[in-house]
This record gives sequence, structure tokens and C-alpha cells, in this order.
Amino acid sequence: MVHSRRMFLRQAGLAGIGLSFTGALGACSRGKPARSLNLYTWDTYIGKNTVADFAKAAGAGVNISLFANNDELFAKLRSGNQGYDVIVPSNDFVERMYAAGMLTELDHAKIPNLKNIAPQFLNPPFDPGRRVSVPYTWIVTGIGYRKSKVDGVPDSWKWVLDSDRYKGRIALLAEASELFEIGAKYLGHPANTNDPAVIAQVKAMLLKQKPNIAAFHDDNGQDLLLAGDVDLVIEYNGDIAQVMRDDPDLAFVVPREGGILASDGLCIPRNAPNPDLAYAFIDFVLGAKAGADIARTIRYPTPNQAALALMPDDYRNSQVIFPPAAALAACEYSRYRGQEMNSRYEQAMTQVRAG
Repeated sequence: MVHSRRMFLRQAGLAGIGLSFTGALGACSRGKPARSLNLYTWDTYIGKNTVADFAKAAGAGVNISLFANNDELFAKLRSGNQGYDVIVPSNDFVERMYAAGMLTELDHAKIPNLKNIAPQFLNPPFDPGRRVSVPYTWIVTGIGYRKSKVDGVPDSWKWVLDSDRYKGRIALLAEASELFEIGAKYLGHPANTNDPAVIAQVKAMLLKQKPNIAAFHDDNGQDLLLAGDVDLVIEYNGDIAQVMRDDPDLAFVVPREGGILASDGLCIPRNAPNPDLAYAFIDFVLGAKAGADIARTIRYPTPNQAALALMPDDYRNSQVIFPPAAALAACEYSRYRGQEMNSRYEQAMTQVRAG
């Protein structure tokens, strides 16, 4: 049966968008609705038992809404918080949303389980001192592929960005900034370049490659690969690790030019309606047991050292979930470089999609 992201959520006890779950303790007397945490997150990005266990522990429901990419998340909150308590942006969007005044500065005294996070994740350049985010996962972008359909290991971005060898069997990320950062790395430039000439080079390359591209995907590249719709896809390591459980013919590689590193964080947006529940949820998720349940389900690398200690060897030793140090050495964190640069990326991507 074809694995889908919605099916994955149903297997985790959730279904659809705008989903909700209320624990037995969450029902108030005399028919009043339970208090609920409003979580805005990525698809397939929560533990199998996270919602039920939190609902039981906190005596509150959880409403989950899903976004496809960071651009959608930012656009949704651009005009103000629409009722969300916790959101899960990636590192460069943590910077962007903080600069735009969208995020609440965190009181670490209300997050005692922050002690479970490995020290190397506590003072990142995109959020020094973890003022507005706590680490949920870390991520590496690379190439997912079907071994039986690809001749060798696609260990260069050339396979997907600059070759017609697999015409019609390639899917690329739709998120403008990350795709252009990958293109810059392939062409020998820093990922976080501000050079308009490099953006123009990448755009020209993508326009030339477009006839060979089957799809620009929003957070479902692994589904396209698993379904057999494509044989090569730019994707995140955890997403490919998820579908590798269903199909041993799938694999993942970080190209030799280096991929993009990311870290998704738990943030409380300004004017969250339930800040006490937001802190309770964040602290719960950072617990060892809850963190291990999340890692076991979503197969992304966890920054939670207490959770990692509870994980089996097939997780801790996976070179998809934890790529080798040599591969990571060539990778770069994506950084927010201001609205002008973001607009240039988005305009260039629009031209590629329309070209």
C-alpha cells in the first residue's frame, strides 16, 4: 500500500488538518469545552503517543494544524497570531520571525527539561542563548533515491540540478531559499550568499533543468519516491528514513558539495492564547520518554540526549538519520539574510516555476 503523510498521521492517532484530540482529563464539567493547546506544525512530525500522553498529563486537548513549508507558516502569522500556542519553524525562519516581532521571548525557568538538550544545540548562531526557540530536531537536506532505478550513488547535486539523465524522474524542493542555497553550493559558492549574480546563475540552471523535473514538492517528496512517481528527490534525511522502513529499495545521500543543515524549533508566537499550556507542552516534549517517542516515530535526528539514550541501535547507528561527520563537514546552516534577499529568492523561484 502506498504510504502517505495523512495515513502516517492516522496511524499515529490523528487525521486530517485542523485535527483535535482531548484526553479524558480534558473534559470540563457541565459540558463546557476543554482547554486546548493549538499547535501549528509540519506533517508527520509528532510522536505516535505525544498527543494522547500530553492530554492525559496536562488535562487539556490538542488541536493540530499543518503547514507545508516555512513560507506558508510565515504568511499565516504575518498579519498576527490567529490563535496558535506553539509553532515549529526552521532555524532561518526563527531568525526571520524574531526580527518581525512574531515570537515570545522564552522563560527558561518554565522549561526545566531544557537540561535534556545536548550542549551543542543550546547556543546556535540563529538564536543565541535560545531566546525564542527550543530545539525539536536537527535536519540535513540531501538526495533520496531508488537504488534499483539509479545507476550508482547520486553523490552530487548535479544528478538532480544539472543533468537530463533521469528526465521526468526528479523532484525538487519548492521552498525558494533552500533550493537556491543548494544550487549555490553546487556551483561552488557559499549557501548563504548575498550575490545577485549567483542567484541569477542558479535561476538560469534551474530554468534549463526544468524540462527534466517531474515536480516541485511541498514536504511530500518522500511520498513521491515511495509511490514510484520519481526516482530522485531533494529531501530531508528524516523523511527518507521514514519511508525506508516501508521500502528497502530507497536510500539517502548527502552530496559531496554539502547539504543544508537545519534545526526546527518549538516557539511560542506572540499573543498565544494559552501560554501556560504552551510552556507545559514544550517541557513535556523535551522529556526523555516523550522525546524518544517522537524520534522513534518521525526518524529525524534528535538533539535530546536523554531521549537518544533510550533509542535502539538501528536509530543511533543509522547513517541516514546521523550522516557521517565527513559529509556533515561540508554542510551549512541556512541563515536569514533580510527581507530583500528573501524577496529576490521568491521572485527568482516564481520565474522558474512559470518558465
